[in-house]
Order: sequence, then C-alpha cells, then structure tokens
Amino acid sequence: MQDMTSTNPPLRIHPADSVRLNPVYLDVRTPGEFRAIHIPGARLVPLNQLNPADLRTGLPSSPVVLVCQSGRRAESAWKILSAAGIPHLHILEGGMLAWEQAGHPVVRGRAIISLERQVRIAAGALVFTGAVLALTLHPLWAWLSLGVGAGLMFAGITDTCGMGMLLAKMPWNQAADVDTSCCVAPDSRKE
Repeated sequence: MQDMTSTNPPLRIHPADSVRLNPVYLDVRTPGEFRAIHIPGARLVPLNQLNPADLRTGLPSSPVVLVCQSGRRAESAWKILSAAGIPHLHILEGGMLAWEQAGHPVVRGRAIISLERQVRIAAGALVFTGAVLALTLHPLWAWLSLGVGAGLMFAGITDTCGMGMLLAKMPWNQAADVDTSCCVAPDSRKE
C-alpha cells in the first residue's frame, strides 16, 4: 500500500479489504449519526471538529480508514489530514452504507436522520415555502427559493455544504452520551 500525500488522490478501500488491514477507523460523521450506527471500535472525530494536531499524537502508525455515511465527508477529512502530513490514510468506499450492506458488524443505538437527508429536507422545505409564499403573499418571497437554489449550486460546484455544516451543529445531531474525546485516546482495539 502507498502512503497518501496531498498530491495523490485518496486511496479508496472496499469494506472487506479494510478489515484485512486491521486499521483504525476514524468516523467523521456527527455524534448523532455515530450513535445511531458505527463500526465497532471506531473513533468518532466529527468533521467540524477535525484537528490534525490532536490526531497526530493520538493515532498509532497502523493504517487509518476514514468513515462517513457515503464517502463525501471522508474525502473532505482526507484532504485536511493529508495536507497536514498524516500518513496511511484510506477512505472507506461507500461509507457506512457499504459497510452495513457487506454484512460487517455494527454497533446500533438510537437512530436519527442522516445529515445528507436533513440537508435535502431543509432545502426542499425552504424552496417549497418560498414558492408558496411568493404565490400567495408577495412575489418577493421567490428570493427565498432562489437563494436556496443558488446555495445548492454553490455546494455542488465547491463540494462544500454550508447548510450541512450548520445542521451538523444542531442539538439533535449532537449526542451527549457519545464520547468525542476518543479520537486522541490510546488505541483500544483488540488485536
């Protein structure tokens, strides 16, 4: 396997191949998503709290597999961590969805709606509300729908989602019973 640097594309790894590496799984989803379902022994480091300096001292030299729901946030985490010089980074191809579909073990807790679905629901609700208000109250409400549409285009072009970052900070996406300090704890995996 090759070491990853910021000039190389991220190495995507199939769930079955990742198990053979015996890696550290770094989950970059929200605490709520992590509580709902995660890989046994995975360390939670929400993308919006990702600090390469903390991880540099807390990770063993074994491979690190970045995990999110489908792979997009893991790629963002890869960019941050590889730019900071953290080696042996991989992205779990297909994220938790592929892991679960492959039949690998998971830890389940109280379910929440995934962040991606929350963004679609919020954007759709804002567009719908803007259109209804523009048709029934005043045409200037159309600007709400136009603004959300422009935001979605910007998110697609830049591969960043302001609405997703905002929703990730909402109380329902935080889990008081999930320890986010585990990202710098000593390696507790069973060999």
